[in-house]
Amino acid sequence: MTERRIVRGRVAGFSPWEDEFGYSRAVVAGDHVHVAGSTAWVDGRIEHEGDPYGQTLAAFGVGLNALAAYGLTADDVVRTRMYITHVRDAEEVGRAHRQLFDAARPVATMVVVEGLIDSRMMVEVEIDAYRAGLAKTLEGNQS
Repeated sequence: MTERRIVRGRVAGFSPWEDEFGYSRAVVAGDHVHVAGSTAWVDGRIEHEGDPYGQTLAAFGVGLNALAAYGLTADDVVRTRMYITHVRDAEEVGRAHRQLFDAARPVATMVVVEGLIDSRMMVEVEIDAYRAGLAKTLEGNQS
């Protein structure tokens, strides 16, 4: 049996909490990329305050930008998770999700939570992506 080498890499984002809490925006492990919880925190402020649809697009935009660092797109997404602070926002959050992922159709979870780290945040999202051969491609880029 040959030993399988796992390629790991990390992408930093622009959230003030990444350094404070000690996490990365995205981590690659083999052919999988896992993106941390992302919100509409962009350029030092919350975008689309009071707008769950806009916040969802912005939050997924943060996550998809992290995937782009590995050459991945929405078509490579296999799982999404959406944490919303009020059930009334589910339809708008779902509409934004469909707009971004209708072609890829990843498995998805949406849950209502009591709150997020900033009370102006209405949604937080996570993304998991997969591309066969990603590890080998990344290994080749390290040479």
